[in-house]
Amino acid sequence: MRRRRTLTAVVAALGIALAGLTSGTAQARVAAPDDATALAPNFKAPFACGEKWTYSHHSAEVRRALDFVRSDGGTTAGSAVTASAAGTATRHSQPSGAGNYIVIDHGGGWQTYYFHLQAFSVPSGAQVAQGQQIGTTGSTGNSSGAHQHYEQLLNGVGQNIHINGAALPYPPVYGQQHLTSDNCGGGGDTNFSTWGSGVNVRADAFLNSPVVTTIGGPTRVFVECQKEGDTVNAEGYTNHWWSKLRDQGGFISNIYINDPAAKLPGVPIC
Repeated sequence: MRRRRTLTAVVAALGIALAGLTSGTAQARVAAPDDATALAPNFKAPFACGEKWTYSHHSAEVRRALDFVRSDGGTTAGSAVTASAAGTATRHSQPSGAGNYIVIDHGGGWQTYYFHLQAFSVPSGAQVAQGQQIGTTGSTGNSSGAHQHYEQLLNGVGQNIHINGAALPYPPVYGQQHLTSDNCGGGGDTNFSTWGSGVNVRADAFLNSPVVTTIGGPTRVFVECQKEGDTVNAEGYTNHWWSKLRDQGGFISNIYINDPAAKLPGVPIC
């Protein structure tokens, strides 16, 4: 009788242990997404600081994307697309689908996708900062109108989109939900926008300095400092001040900075 009770106790103990293992495994599986979210970058809105956009998701959309259009009175087409977290940017083109798009690798298996770009603002392989402009909003590829298609992926799997650590809802139509960007960059540099297309960024403030990159279209830039250099004439204007751009690694004439002052206010001298 004692042996039977002992065996019964052992079997019961094993049952409890197995139940505990099963329960623990189930809890681990449930907790995994939360753990992954906790390890994610602190993603910001993929559009410029202070702008307000509305968003929607439709059932035919790939993965867990959200589509954004402006709802603050601004024009969606040509608006800046900004990196929602720092990482390495790679340019792609898929005319029959995503159009011109950029993938940013944030490390730890995390990536963000930005589809249907009108233009690119950074080259492939660029190290981009959070809040840095990477392109302009467009309607390239399989798209019926200008909008920004945005995704967050972990190890190639689409995730529910989180901004500032909070999950966004997935409304079926525009106008139900809105998001105002606090993706304002950093570093203490001054934020301006450029105008024009094919603007050369040079190694120094002189027209014979080597070109380090070219800005394809209107782009949000961070100006570290400014200095006097060669005089530039464009569109009836003349300017001999040049801005040093943090992210592009060179100088452009202040004539291509969208500000009425020849010498930019609040920007130190290099």
